This record gives sequence, structure tokens and C-alpha cells, in this order.
Amino acid sequence: MEDFRLARDLVARGVSSDVIQSRLAQGTLTRVRRGAYSTPSESDPVRAHRLLLAATLAQGHPGAVVSHGSAAVLHGLPAPRSALTHAHLSRDRASGGQRRRWVQVHAHRLDPADVVHLDGQRVTSPARTVVDLACALPLRDAVAIGDAALRGGLTTAVEVAMTLARVGQRHGIGSARRAVELLDPRSESYGESVSRVVLVENGWHPEELQLDVLDLAGSLVGRVDFGWSSSGVVGEFDGRVKYGRELEPGRDLADVLWREKLREDRLRDLGWQVVRWVWADLEDPRAWLERLRRAVNRGTSASPSPWPPPSPSPS
Repeated sequence: MEDFRLARDLVARGVSSDVIQSRLAQGTLTRVRRGAYSTPSESDPVRAHRLLLAATLAQGHPGAVVSHGSAAVLHGLPAPRSALTHAHLSRDRASGGQRRRWVQVHAHRLDPADVVHLDGQRVTSPARTVVDLACALPLRDAVAIGDAALRGGLTTAVEVAMTLARVGQRHGIGSARRAVELLDPRSESYGESVSRVVLVENGWHPEELQLDVLDLAGSLVGRVDFGWSSSGVVGEFDGRVKYGRELEPGRDLADVLWREKLREDRLRDLGWQVVRWVWADLEDPRAWLERLRRAVNRGTSASPSPWPPPSPSPS
């Protein structure tokens, strides 16, 4: 899967252990895990995990199924760094899991439907991967990963629900049920998914996701991440990746930010209360949620008029 060298192969080619240690000290070689090395590269946690997984599989574990965070990486799903510190493998058995420095082996029953072949390796299916991670990770991360799987068409809500029912009782199953209930493919980024969970946890259930806001002529002003139309409030999660996605050829970030300012001006001119937040607000949401509360109080007394207006009652 990735470019690495096993120590036994280097030694077989005449590279002594002393030379290996010297190259490690010089920084021309980096240790992937015990007995496996690679050339230094940028600090990309996904690439580093792919190297770790490939090196782990090359040194044994026949019959194991790639699972959890490792399966998420192979499926192209996002995963927090905490899920990538070990190569994760599962074996079809009721007990006997173990965690070592580089690898964590999980013991869980695996239905044939839970296993697919990817990159020449047996991997838990997208639905099973979502369920496994929902049992193991905090609710916010579990929902963000599940949203991404649904949004990308890797699985469906029905498949995830069926998989959840099939795994039966196990550690973390209650948290997984809660996460599956909250999945929604309309969230367009990890940050939006985490935002939705924080909102729900604090009693602020969004009325709409990806709300299209129209002007008085019925033209689209913009689509906003979250909406509370009954109170005339819209919410936007501002992540750096979001603005990067909106860059077009020949435009720079300043252009994107200027257009975003003009869009927000139009929203406010139509009477919408606009609340924005960033990652730091998700880590400590108190001030952000207070801004949202004030916006709802302001908006409730001056909500934007619906457009198009309701049809007149028949005379």
C-alpha cells in the first residue's frame, strides 16, 4: 500500500543495523514502527497511518481484518488523530483483543456482510466501520465520520442501522445507537457535523440544514449551514477548509472572503440574524451559544418575511 522497507529486507541487501541507526540519527530514514522504515516526509497523519498499517500487515497478522480508524483511512473517511495512533485490526472471535505499542487487535464477531476487499486486503465495510468507530469514539467524531460515509455514498442509513442491530451488545453500543440516530448526509464537513452535535447536546436543534435563502425577487442569496427560520436566524461554521473549497482559478482567499462579506450583508439586509463560529467555539461553546441565544431573541421579534408570500385566501 505504501513505500516502506522492512529491516530484514535492508539487512538482506547488505545494509547493516549500524547503518540503519546512523541514517535514523541523520534524519535520512524514519521509523514507521519496529522493524520498518521509510524516508522522511511531511507530517501527514493519514499517510503516516497508511505506512504504519502496511508495515504491520507485512509483518504478520494473517486472517485479520483491517478495522476502526485504519478501515476509515482505507475507505477515505475522515478520522481524528486519536483513531490513528495504532494500526487497527479485528478478528472474528468473542474475546482475546489486545493493544500493543503499534497495533490494536479487536475481538468482535464479523458477519460476512461486514467484510469487503480493498487494496487487496480484507477490510470492514463502510457501514461496519461507522458502527465500530461509533462504539469507540466520542459522539462528535462518530457522527462526523458517519455523516461523511453517507454523504460520500459509501453506505446508506439503512445499511448502518442493519449493521448496528447485527453487532448486538458490546462495549459502547449505547453511544453508537445515539450517534446513528444523529447521522445526516447534509452536513458538508467535519466541522459542520461536530457543530450539529454540540447544538443538539445543548438543546439548539437546527430547524434546517443547508438552507437556501432567497431575496424578495425569489433569487438565491446563498445557502447557509444551519437555519432557524421561525426565529429569522442562520448559522455558519467557518473552517479554513471551507474557504479553500470555494477558491476558483484566478481567485485568491481575499476574493472569497470579500464575496462572503457581501453575501452576509445581503442576508442581514433581508432581516436575517447571522451567527458565525469557528473550531475554538466548538471546544468551548458557551460564548457562541450565548451569541446564538441573543440572535434568536432579536430575530423572533423581527423575523424575515417569508418569500414567496403566502397565497391570498379565496374570497
